[in-house]
This record gives sequence, structure tokens and C-alpha cells, in this order.
Amino acid sequence: MKTSHIALAFALCLSASPALADEATNLSGSILVVGQKQRPIEIEPRGLAVSLADEQFAAINAFNTEDLMKYAPDFFVRKRYAGDSNGVPGFRGTHSAQSARTLVMVDGFVVSNFLGNSFSYSPKWGVVGPGEVEQFDIVYGPYSSRYVGNSMGGIVNITTREPQETEAFVNVQSFAQPYRQFGTDDTYWGGSVEGGVGLKQKDGPWSLRLTGRHFRNEGQPMMFYGLVQGGAAGPAVTGAVIDPAQQQAASAGTGIAGAPGTTASPIFAAQSPALITQKQGKARLGYDDGAITGELLLAYWNNIDDQHAPDCYLRDASGNPVCGDGQVTLGGINYKAAGANWSRTERDEYLLGGRIAADLGGGWSARAALSTYQIARQKAYTSNGYDSGRTGGAGKLAESGPTGWVTGDLTAERKGGIGDIALGATASFYRVDTLNTTLANWTSDAGKAFSSETYGKTRILSLWTEGALHLAPSARITAGLRFDDWRAYDGGLGRLGTTAPNIGLPVFNSYAGRHETALNPTLSGQVDLGGTLIQLSLAMATRFPTVGELFQGSLNGDGTFNADSFDPALRAERSKDANLLIGREFGRIKLTGSLFYQRVENTIFQFFGFNQNGVSISNYKNIDLTRQWGLEGIAEARDWPVQGMAIEGNIAWIDSKTLRNPSDPASQGVQFPRIPYWRVNANLRYDFTTRLQGSLGLRYASRPNTDLDGTQRGDTYGFASELFALDARMSWMATRQLRLSAGVDNITNDRAWVYHPYPQRTFLVEAGWRL
Repeated sequence: MKTSHIALAFALCLSASPALADEATNLSGSILVVGQKQRPIEIEPRGLAVSLADEQFAAINAFNTEDLMKYAPDFFVRKRYAGDSNGVPGFRGTHSAQSARTLVMVDGFVVSNFLGNSFSYSPKWGVVGPGEVEQFDIVYGPYSSRYVGNSMGGIVNITTREPQETEAFVNVQSFAQPYRQFGTDDTYWGGSVEGGVGLKQKDGPWSLRLTGRHFRNEGQPMMFYGLVQGGAAGPAVTGAVIDPAQQQAASAGTGIAGAPGTTASPIFAAQSPALITQKQGKARLGYDDGAITGELLLAYWNNIDDQHAPDCYLRDASGNPVCGDGQVTLGGINYKAAGANWSRTERDEYLLGGRIAADLGGGWSARAALSTYQIARQKAYTSNGYDSGRTGGAGKLAESGPTGWVTGDLTAERKGGIGDIALGATASFYRVDTLNTTLANWTSDAGKAFSSETYGKTRILSLWTEGALHLAPSARITAGLRFDDWRAYDGGLGRLGTTAPNIGLPVFNSYAGRHETALNPTLSGQVDLGGTLIQLSLAMATRFPTVGELFQGSLNGDGTFNADSFDPALRAERSKDANLLIGREFGRIKLTGSLFYQRVENTIFQFFGFNQNGVSISNYKNIDLTRQWGLEGIAEARDWPVQGMAIEGNIAWIDSKTLRNPSDPASQGVQFPRIPYWRVNANLRYDFTTRLQGSLGLRYASRPNTDLDGTQRGDTYGFASELFALDARMSWMATRQLRLSAGVDNITNDRAWVYHPYPQRTFLVEAGWRL
């Protein structure tokens, strides 16, 4: 980390994380939550809990909803560009592709995609626009028995705004990213329009909110293609780019090019910029008569990802672009150029949810919720190379459906006296079916021909209970127990046969069903010692395999399973967790310290290693034992050191290691991939006047390992690098209703990589109007 970066990070952190209420409040008897205090947190705050609301949101350049959390402690979202639908959240030592370890909800309805466990199965952030978010609540770890074991990393709940009166809003954004990398030199533009209306009965229980958003952005290229040495001579070309950082890594034997002394491949093209178009609409009907509350939510999200016309660096003798798909000669050496495909992905998705809560009397209340998320249409078209993409030639299509999930929960709770008790039941059902076909024209599914298919289902039925005992006005203890019954079934594969009598015909085979149960306890205690609040939370959690982890093998040509392509005995992840929190306020400053520990048996991870048959392959396998522990320091200040200034800062140190992994012994004792040792997030806000506010933000993560063995380390494409970004924003309330804002993310234009490139310097202008 550069010296200047260290100085700036600690200057912000020593002052500060999410702002306090207008005046410091006594912690006695309160719940230990970092952040805003105006509204109650919506999820059980055991372990580190963070709540964010309007005051934090106003200081953030929010291109998408997930940006509203970008300065939360020891937290990040793997977001490669505005509109990225592969934004996986990461808590503490959670890898950025371990999407199944985070439970994300919108108004209590599950939008986490537990059909798989990778960047392709990120939460469905797009069903919510940033302008309709009222509150973000984040809880780290599985310390409440109310939530499924997928909360092993943490929980995020997004609360959307409920109308308090007749209201309306419109937000308009425009943004630009001048991008320079290798041979690519362009400016990518985007923008959005978001609006909504809210209606609330003056003397009645009903409310209605309608919102919508149209978003469009061109993200920078995500892939850069290298020439492969060998083969016959081809047209003489120029223009390829040698990356010095890749060359250095390859020479040291730590890079993607191979062994020591090798050279990095010349880069001949960049993947097409991702032209993202999203349309989102939502209707929320609410009911509240004081005794019964209810909500019905319907959300629709359409996403189109066009990647047309890769950026070709090569030029022939006449100056014409060359992108493949064949042999070229560069500097007297023969190479093959391939991989620069064209593609288009189309998706239509729906969220439908309903919930109701009622006071039953005698201190008892009950809540019930039922929701479904359906991917009604998903089609991914890809060309077979550059020439096919340009001319409408052959390609392939991957389409999903029916795909989605249904979740429900029922809770009864009694509060009062010296003890509280809660009982509940939850259920979830997940289903995926993906069909792969070949196309004569990659832009059309007319005349498609079967290639392969994968499908499967999982379900979890659960019972849980929690009880809290108030030992004194300033002390309480909470204990819980959760029982899960998991089943995987109706899973199978299909492909074209290559042996008689099924040569050229579809052949199918089914996986054996799986069934497993788990019983996991939780325990948490909290005490106020003269204004110092201390909380200790302990938990065990079980995260069962997803459809995408279980049913992802391959078939032989005769329809039998390739025993080396999957692990039929893939085991559930089982964690043991502990979190010690200490918080205290010193006037206008609040300090919170956190010590966390997690030990996971049978971590499910996709890596290169030896499978159950001793064959070296890459698929989902269990790592016998991983462990993470770390320290977090969080500071919050309001009207300090000067009136009108709010400062937020947090710093984390994470030690996350693979302890036992016979499939890949070289990984033992190595820091888990993509987990930095250090992470810093901070935000400073200052009210210049009652109408003008400025803010500065900082995001930093030290350079992690790229692979499980820790042998691939670099600061360029193909690696996970250090991240350092400074952000700024100015907002002016021109009138009581009209707000004008301008901001820039990554002011210093620092280049960072999560294999793919993160955004470079990006400018934003925004206008917002409210009735």
C-alpha cells in the first residue's frame, strides 16, 4: 500500500463510521447497533449490526441500490461496473464468489439466488431502485436462530419506503467513465430515470406505492484476450499489447501464463463493452389499522446485456482490424487469435410477496410471509467466435426456465416481563432447469438444436425457537435452536449421445436424491457496564449445497455419469462462530470494537485439485477445514471536530486461512483467496450551509491472493489486486423540493482488479425532485 494511501486512510479512520443521531444517547438497555438510530433495525442485531438510512445515503454516489452500502464496515460488493448483475456481497472473510453465504431480503422477502454459489448467482439487487430505499440493515454472521444457515456470512435487509402521505419523486442521473486500458481508449456513458408516487389514506389503513426505473449504461470491457503461440503462419499483424505487469508475474512463475521464465501472451482484443439496459417496476400495497399490518409487493425486472463488437487491437498491412478467428503472425512468431465472441443476454424476472402481522393479545403477536421469485425468461446468446458474431453466423444459446424459488415463514412471539419467547417455521423451495442448444444464427433461436441440459431441485423445511431472559435492566441473555430438514431431488443431466444406438440423440441420467438434517444452537449475552455495552454471541450454522453445486457434473457419451466430473457425496458446510462486541459513547463520538471468529468444516469451493477418485480436475469440492478471525474498529462522530461535520470510519484486519485440505495440500496455511488482510471504509460529510452538503469517501483493501494456493499475485488483469478509491459528492437543495448533485468515484483513477477490471474514474450528475 502506498504511503500516501496509508496516511489518508488512517486520517479518516482515527476520526470516525455511520453517523449518530443528533445528540449522543445513553447506551443503557439499548441494542448495540452501528449507524442510524432514528428507525429500529429490521433484523435481529446479534453480532455486529449496522443500520444505514437517509443521512448516509445522501453522501453516496449511488448508481445502483447496492452502492448504498459501499462504506459499511468490513464489507464490500463485487461490482465491476454500474448495472453489473453479478454483484456478490462479501462479509469479512467471505470470498467474492461465495454468494450462497449471504441472505439478502427486500422488505423481508428473499432475493438471494441460492440456485448456485458463484458470481453468477448474486442477489437480485435490480428489483429495487436506489430512490425507493428507506433503510439498509446489515448483520454479520449467523447469530440468530431465526435465519437459515445461508446467513453464515451475514444478512442484508432492504426496507423500501412506505408512504406517510401523498407523495411523489423523480431522480435523473447521467454518468461517464473515461476508460484507458491496454489498447482500449474510450468514454462509456450511462444514465437512469427513476420515479414513483405514494398514496396514504388520511383516515384509513391503506397505502399504495408505485415506482419504476429505466437504467442504461455501457460498462468497460471485462475480458482481454491473449494470443496463443504456435500453429501455422497467418497474416502479418501489428498492434498487440504486452502488459508489463503480466510479464513480470509470468517471469516469476506466479501468473496466469505459467512457469518461471515464461512470457505473458500479447493481448489482441478487449471484450465488447457491456451495454446494459434495465427496466424495473414495483407496486407495494400496505395495510395498517394499528392491530393488523399487511403488505403485498409485486416487482418486475427486465435486464438486457448486449456485448457487440469487441475492441480489436490488431491491424493487418492495410490497417484493417483483425480479431480472429485464426492464425496471425506477429513479429515473426505465429499465433492463434480466438475468443473474441459477441453475446446478448435477456432476462425477465418477478418478485411477488405478501406478509401479515397481528397483535393476538396477552403479549403475543404473529407474523406470516410468503414470496416467490421467478426467472420467467433467461436467454444467453453467444457467437462461435468474432467472425460469426459479426456476420450472424453459428453460435449457442443457454436458456433457463422454469427457474426460481418460493420461501415462506411463520412466527409467533411474546414480549413482556422478564423473558421473551419466539417460535417459528420456515420453508424454501429452489428449482433450476437450463437448456443449452446450438444455433445456425447466433442472434436467433430459430431452428435451435439440442446440446445439453441440467436441472434439479432443493428444499429446506425448518423449525426454530428463541428465548430472551432479562437478567437486569442492563443485562440480558438470548438462546435459540434451529432444526433444518434439507432435501435435493429431481436432478439430472442430458447431452447428445455418441455411442449406438443413441448417436446424435439426447441421452439423460438422473442424480440420486439427497436428504440431511441439522440442529444448530445460538447464544448471545449483552450487558451494560456503566455506559460500556458488551455483547458476546456464539452460533453454529449449516449451509446446505445448492442446486448448482450438486448437479453440475457431466455425462459420458453413452449417458452414464462421468464419475470424475462431480462429487456425489458433497457435504454441507458447518460453521462455529463467535463475536465479541464492545461499544461506548464519548460525547459526540462512539467507538465500537469487534473480535470475530469462524471455523468452517467442509467449505464448498470450486478449485483445481484432486477429486474423490484422485483425479486432478476443477469442480465443487469440500475443503476439510477453513478458519477466519479478525478485528474491527469502528468510529462514529457527529458535529465533531466542528459543527456540521459527520465522520464515519472503520478498519478491519482479517486472517482467513485454509487449515486442512488433502485435495490440495499446497493450500494449507495459505490466506483464503480474495480475502485481504486489511480493509478500510470511511465517509466524511460536512454541511457547508443548511442547503449545501459535501462528502468524501474512502474504500481500501490490501492485495489478496488470487488462487487457493497463494501462488498467483499480481496487480493487473487476471488477478485480484489492491483496491484504493477516493470518492466525492456535492449536493445542493436548490429549493425545498429540488436537489442537484454532482460526484466522482475513484478520483485518483486508481486501477484495481478482481480478475476483471473495476471502474476507473467515473463522473455523476444527478437531479432529484420530491413533492
